[in-house]
Amino acid sequence: MNAKLLFRIIVFLVLCFVVLYIGMANTHQIDFQFPLVLEHKVRQPAAYLFFAFFAIGVIAGVALFGGGGGGGKAPAKKK
Repeated sequence: MNAKLLFRIIVFLVLCFVVLYIGMANTHQIDFQFPLVLEHKVRQPAAYLFFAFFAIGVIAGVALFGGGGGGGKAPAKKK
């Protein structure tokens, strides 16, 4: 395991902890409005909405920056 991967894992776990901590500390109901997508307000515990935002960000990050970066092997040259 290289240092870059270890650093990414540690940062991801720290972010998971922050989301969990925020969710545990904010158990009250909140109203969420997003008029472009939702016609009505969503009333949920704050923890669910924090987790949803975090999950959407992780999925977007993986979609943008994840995946194979190598592009495959180059064909061997003939001598």
